[in-house]
Amino acid sequence: MSPTQSDSIAFVRSEMLPQKPAPVSEAGAIRWLRENLFSSPLNTLLTLIGAYVVYWLVTHSLPWLSHSVWTAGSVSECRQIITDTWGADATGACWAVIRERWSQFIFGFYPWQMVWRPVLAFVLLLVAIAPVLFSALPRKMLTFSLIYPLLAIWLLWGGSAWTELVVLAGFVLGWATYVALSKGSTLIAVIAAVLVPILWWKFAAAPTTEVLQNVISLSIPKVSSSDFGGFLLAVTLGVGGIVMSLPLGIVLALGRQSDMFLVKSLSVGFIEFIRGVPLITLLFVASLLLNYFLPPGTNFDIILRVMILVTLFAAAYIAEVIRGGLAALPRGQYEAADALGLDYWKAQRLIILPQALKISIPGIVSTFIGMFKDTTLVVFVGLFDPLKGVPDFVRADFNWKGIYWEPFIFTGAIFFIFNFSMSRYSMYLERKLQRDHH
Repeated sequence: MSPTQSDSIAFVRSEMLPQKPAPVSEAGAIRWLRENLFSSPLNTLLTLIGAYVVYWLVTHSLPWLSHSVWTAGSVSECRQIITDTWGADATGACWAVIRERWSQFIFGFYPWQMVWRPVLAFVLLLVAIAPVLFSALPRKMLTFSLIYPLLAIWLLWGGSAWTELVVLAGFVLGWATYVALSKGSTLIAVIAAVLVPILWWKFAAAPTTEVLQNVISLSIPKVSSSDFGGFLLAVTLGVGGIVMSLPLGIVLALGRQSDMFLVKSLSVGFIEFIRGVPLITLLFVASLLLNYFLPPGTNFDIILRVMILVTLFAAAYIAEVIRGGLAALPRGQYEAADALGLDYWKAQRLIILPQALKISIPGIVSTFIGMFKDTTLVVFVGLFDPLKGVPDFVRADFNWKGIYWEPFIFTGAIFFIFNFSMSRYSMYLERKLQRDHH
């Protein structure tokens, strides 16, 4: 073989070289740190500043938390225990106030011998919302979800169960009326389905309840709304507002998009007025001014009044969030519904609203979280919220006068659990709908 030929022959390796480990800077924790914390001079600076802030917070709060006292009868006893244990200059958290008064933070002034009722109502709430939140559960459970609000009202406030059953009968009559007339004009069926329950509740509910109560007494002791407080009050207002504000917000959003001048004008006027007024103003209206517009002798429960105004406030914001979702839909979706020959309500129910609500999930959940936190404003209308009302009442006791941070930290932690759970569920629902879409 000539030299020229040997130079032109390529050599192919018959065996692979053993794999070598990646450079240290390209693997493991060092790679993660370099990519996420020190990827640029700016990120390095921000990382160092953040690390210093965390270090400062830990060094200032850790001694206070590590010197916690859980068993004491007063704040002075707490401080004495801290001094005796860790020295005269030591500071520490007095969690004994939470241990001593936890029932008031959770239940307010609800009679202790009846606390099983709100506990049962909360457990049943989890059962009622489960099929709404998780589609894998049997759809038959939604029947209990529809009945639950009336059951919760009876458990929390007490009185005769016939009152709630007669109210439920009004809804059943309305549904039966709609089914009977829906084969004809849909508009007439809807109007009749609204009027029949109203007439039932106006003229027949009270005498029917009285007769049934005389025949069979289904009563439990009544509890006044003034006994509600703490997280029992916050959850009652929050859940009630969420349940009622979402459908009302959908109706307002559709009304704002309507081609009917009167419907659109009323919806726009309501939304802009509510969004332009602070919530605290509406709460004062619920507490004080509303009585001037009611007939003399009318007993309109304060919690119900506050819940109605909170619901209207949240519904206005939800309406704008959903309107944004409706505006984000391509025009082709509306044209597709028309091409299928669907009427307005079927198009909204089957095509438009599901997509608009999917787009609006983050905004809706943010509104719910804000509304749940705003329930603490009810302290200004004389109700004992868990953030200020109950802590102020606890500090009014001489034994706990001077306690400050512990009630706020405890209340903030509970609010965080509720709000973080709603946020996590929102993200889960977004991921689930995204997978279903693909």
